[in-house]
Amino acid sequence: MPLRAKITHPAYRTQALSTMSEEYVEFKEQPGDDPDDVLFNTLYGVRTIQLNRPKKYNALNGSMIRKIIPRLKEYQKSALASVIIIGGAGQKAFCAGGDVSHLASSISQHGDAGRADSKHYFGLEYKLDHLIATYPKPYIAYLDGITMGGGVGLSVHAPIRIATENTVFAMPETGIGFFPDVGGSFFLPRLEGQLGTYLALTSETLKGVQALYAGVATHYIDSSVLSNLTARLAELVFKDYSDLRSRLLLIDRTIEEFNTGFPPNASTPLLAGNLRIAIDHCFQYSTVEAIISALEKERDSQDPNHPPQVKEWAAQTLSKLAEKSPTSLKVTLRQMRVGAKWNTSETFRREYHIASKFMHHPDFVTGVSARLLHKPATKPQWDPSTLDAVTTEQVDSFFNIEEGEEGLELLTQGMDYDRYPFERDLGLPREEHVEEVVRQRRLRREEVVQGMVERKEGKIGVREKVEEVLSRCCREDEKDGSMVWGR
Repeated sequence: MPLRAKITHPAYRTQALSTMSEEYVEFKEQPGDDPDDVLFNTLYGVRTIQLNRPKKYNALNGSMIRKIIPRLKEYQKSALASVIIIGGAGQKAFCAGGDVSHLASSISQHGDAGRADSKHYFGLEYKLDHLIATYPKPYIAYLDGITMGGGVGLSVHAPIRIATENTVFAMPETGIGFFPDVGGSFFLPRLEGQLGTYLALTSETLKGVQALYAGVATHYIDSSVLSNLTARLAELVFKDYSDLRSRLLLIDRTIEEFNTGFPPNASTPLLAGNLRIAIDHCFQYSTVEAIISALEKERDSQDPNHPPQVKEWAAQTLSKLAEKSPTSLKVTLRQMRVGAKWNTSETFRREYHIASKFMHHPDFVTGVSARLLHKPATKPQWDPSTLDAVTTEQVDSFFNIEEGEEGLELLTQGMDYDRYPFERDLGLPREEHVEEVVRQRRLRREEVVQGMVERKEGKIGVREKVEEVLSRCCREDEKDGSMVWGR
């Protein structure tokens, strides 16, 4: 079976929308738009969206967004469209991000006109991301390959997110003088512990099954069965009265039919044990300086019992942070702390404002030019160049919205939430779910593990995730061997 197969026969491919209602005028095709940068296919009740710029790692641009939004709105209204699946063409990337190289070049060449075009692009992108986050039908993302930046916005807000052995997830924005946008203010602070803050500041990558363990993905299957899965999902028949949760649960069980196990030597969580404890400790602070101080203590510890793995990790993390834009680091940390309290609509409206501010900050053009446009890449010259030169007032300016400032008008109203509505039903158990079980009853380790595996109907990864949480967060009672939360 090929590693990456076409989802449907070309005969199923639909033509571009022949008419555009007044509602979609904003997304009308523009001169220069590539007619084939997104392909739409139909297979019974399944509608597939394939990003089709493989030579550009399917980087998202305005032309693609102007095609995807009207299609999603049409699918939303159609009684024949039951499931939406988004994926990327080629074997390397789902979507490697937004086309920031084009934006930075436009600003360099056209100044304020380029900034206005960039602001318009981010407005389109965030409208699409919010539409996905509040979509009323099952929306599935195949994270088969590089999934970064703009690609995260197209996928991470989906209720079902499927990782494969090819998945490479990251939010690399602090390295290009920007911030983790596309709803990063919402999904990153809601990852377990301080994982979101760690990923946001360091741009650390998660590969394959690690995206599942971190909560970025809800499922893991081998890429070779994705086309078969699509065909199987097309066979599903939903009852007319079934709500979204019921439909997602049926899809969840269907995906598990294609479970072929984890790849060899990739079955255990990496951000676990002592390393995870160190992440939660070091990245709990509200200033970047305090985080760096905590990392330095981990790196320089003279305790003979201090895990060598943690010392090495701390040194590597300090090196990574030293390469980032100081302004981006401070804005991003503030974003992680305040974003934990934002709902979905406030998230994208606030991020639109922050993105607009970055278009006027020199680090964005500097970072993109140095990292992406120069061949080979060069070291960016950040301005300010040090953390202590970035003032609280400067950070505040990214979050203060002036009276009369133009806001972002979203496409969906009245469907916002403070937490992802199906996170308990889909994906692996979270730490708080394991804690609930441990605190409710006196159970031995295997009883806790087996009970949660059965509750998840044998879902791949549940056993490994629960065992890691128990090892890190619990101790055994000396009398009866039951699990006690807290070490």
